[in-house]
Amino acid sequence: MAEDFARAVEDGLKLAKRIYFGNDRAVAAPRLASPMERAASAAHAHLPTAPMVYAVIHEPGIVDNPDLPSYQPHVHGRCDPPALIPLQMNAIELDVDCYLDTALVTVTGSWRVHCVMGSKRCDCRIAIPMGEQGSILGVEVEIPRKSYTTQLITAEDGHELEKTAQPQSGGFLKPNIFTITIPQVDGGTNLSIKMSWSQKLTYNEGEFFLDIPFHFPEYVTPAVKKISKREKIYLSVNAGTGTEVLCKGCSHPLKEKMRKAGKLRFSYEADVLKWSNTDFSFSYTASSSNIVGGLFLQSAPVQDVDQRQIFSFYLFPGKQQRTKAFKREVVFVVDISKSMTGKPLEDVKNAISTALSKLSPGDSFNIMSFSDDTSLFSTSMEPATPDTVERGIEWMNKNFVVADGTNVLPPLEKAVEMLSNTRGSLPMIFFVTDGSVEDERHICDAMKKRLASAGSVCPRIHTFGLGIFCNHYFLQMLANLSRGQHESVYNTDHIEERLDKLFTRALSTVLSNITIEPLQNLDEIEVYPSNIPDLTSASPLMIYGRYRGKFPEKVKANGLLGDMSSFSADLSVQSAKDIPLDKVFAKNVIDLLTAKAWFSEDKQLIEKITKLSIQTGVPSEYTRMIQLENTEEALKPSDTGGKKQTGSNGEKQKLISRTIPLQNFGIGFGDTTATRENVPPGFGEQRAPDAAEKFVKAASSCCASLCNKCCCMCCVQCCTKLNDQCVLVFTQLFTALACIACFECCSNVCCACGGDE
Repeated sequence: MAEDFARAVEDGLKLAKRIYFGNDRAVAAPRLASPMERAASAAHAHLPTAPMVYAVIHEPGIVDNPDLPSYQPHVHGRCDPPALIPLQMNAIELDVDCYLDTALVTVTGSWRVHCVMGSKRCDCRIAIPMGEQGSILGVEVEIPRKSYTTQLITAEDGHELEKTAQPQSGGFLKPNIFTITIPQVDGGTNLSIKMSWSQKLTYNEGEFFLDIPFHFPEYVTPAVKKISKREKIYLSVNAGTGTEVLCKGCSHPLKEKMRKAGKLRFSYEADVLKWSNTDFSFSYTASSSNIVGGLFLQSAPVQDVDQRQIFSFYLFPGKQQRTKAFKREVVFVVDISKSMTGKPLEDVKNAISTALSKLSPGDSFNIMSFSDDTSLFSTSMEPATPDTVERGIEWMNKNFVVADGTNVLPPLEKAVEMLSNTRGSLPMIFFVTDGSVEDERHICDAMKKRLASAGSVCPRIHTFGLGIFCNHYFLQMLANLSRGQHESVYNTDHIEERLDKLFTRALSTVLSNITIEPLQNLDEIEVYPSNIPDLTSASPLMIYGRYRGKFPEKVKANGLLGDMSSFSADLSVQSAKDIPLDKVFAKNVIDLLTAKAWFSEDKQLIEKITKLSIQTGVPSEYTRMIQLENTEEALKPSDTGGKKQTGSNGEKQKLISRTIPLQNFGIGFGDTTATRENVPPGFGEQRAPDAAEKFVKAASSCCASLCNKCCCMCCVQCCTKLNDQCVLVFTQLFTALACIACFECCSNVCCACGGDE
């Protein structure tokens, strides 16, 4: 899908050369990349690097300046698939609120359909690239006499709606790029768009990093010099620590507006010649060199479906330069089914090789591969000496050979058994797969029983899911049962990078077996996740919960340090009046509850997730996103129904609403059929064949079938017996089919060339 999108934008830039802006233009016509540049960045060329809007062009003849017709020669044919012309942007505003480890982002901008005749219309496609673990929250669009807004409804209502209306194109182009289409916008129209999403801050050595896609290509700058271009950025930081926040770096010239303990506020406003050509980035530090923590209390919002009180606690690892590291016992369990062929398996081997090189000689490791059968590097744990590590890498190169089948339980049981008698160390299992199997709930039950009898420090199962065919909720549940962590990658572009991130985070544990006391005195309490994960030097620990009763005034965080000594720290309890905890933790809570609902098959829990998703605006597996269209029309004397209002000009109007379903973009609960058929991991659906393709395929199959049943001599003998009229009919039929194919080919070429060739 991403490659098709990039090709459509390239076709659109060619078509945009037809547009004439006169002599008063601020920028040159869109420059197409050279063949060498396109080859160097084929995978990412023309994908959006900032919020963008595109005109969807089916008829190339409608492409022109709506204000100044250029009278270009008419272009015949259609663009199939349609071309995408990036719209010029008139204003942009970025508003970011950082709370703890989450950023709530809102972008407001204005775009103009500058490339379509004033008498014509086209669809407009909005593309929103998001940062780390981005989750779309909503899109609002206003054009003259119409407005559009996204909403979430239950999955059942979504299924009913799809029976009467065709889902609109949209959804996720890539895991971090959301798209939505606005139907039939007049040429020359200005679109005012507001888009919102949440994303995570990254963390490294006590420093938080915020990165937001904000790199606009030159061709979205308005061509006319007289149009003012106003760029605004607003940033607020609430670290929650109550200690001084230090700014470490920023990509744009922000001006400090406010500084308090644990809080910062900045702004930037400027008239610019060209829009921002770099992503917005900001970094800050708010913690000490030691482990520090705190706890927030908050009343539930009035509209909240859950009226229990809210609490959240955090632990920051600090820089941890003097803390003794855990002795680690690590088992890598890797799926080598045929779907892992090529790049996925090579990336996994590279990431494991890097992780092995980071182990200390006092650590130990083992490697397992599984398909239908299980293979082991060694029958026991091996010390992580340089020689043994080298032998382990050689074993992977020799034995990571793809085979049929995905039998998950035996290697997991073997790995837990190997780590069941550990003393004075932290046992870990890294489980990597791209598939889904039938007995996943049974696997969770079996692991739950084994982990319960594994001693005070049970093995942590860290899971990594590749692609969209594995059940990520099963993997998350498996990790939650063991205080482990889950990481996922939906396409094959970043497997090694994401797997390195999981290895680094898990192998840098500084505090394990964390408990919070004395929460047991509360009347009712629920913690997300229920088994608190370990604290690592690579990321802070954020926990969310609900409770009833009187919260204790004094709270302690307890755990085990790397030398197996006890750790205890008092947590400062404070009211979180200015941190929307329900929004900050919404996505994490919904994901954890969804994994629990999948495992338990609890219908009441599914209903709870549905209500929480609709309330917070965070999509889930049990909700569907729709687009609500409101159209203002002049009120006629005969109109009696509908919602009535008064327009800005005092004219009586009626408001007509229409609901447009969007495609379901949930990741689902795995695909056992794709796993059995060894379909390679990836992201995006395959394009369904159109009617012409189906006809050609059927005709080809028919001809192939006839050819298989008839030899060449039989055909010659048959043709000699045909009369003149029959021969003439067949000749005309095949000529017509050839002409149709030629016309379709020429239309596509004409569209791609913008009518210039």
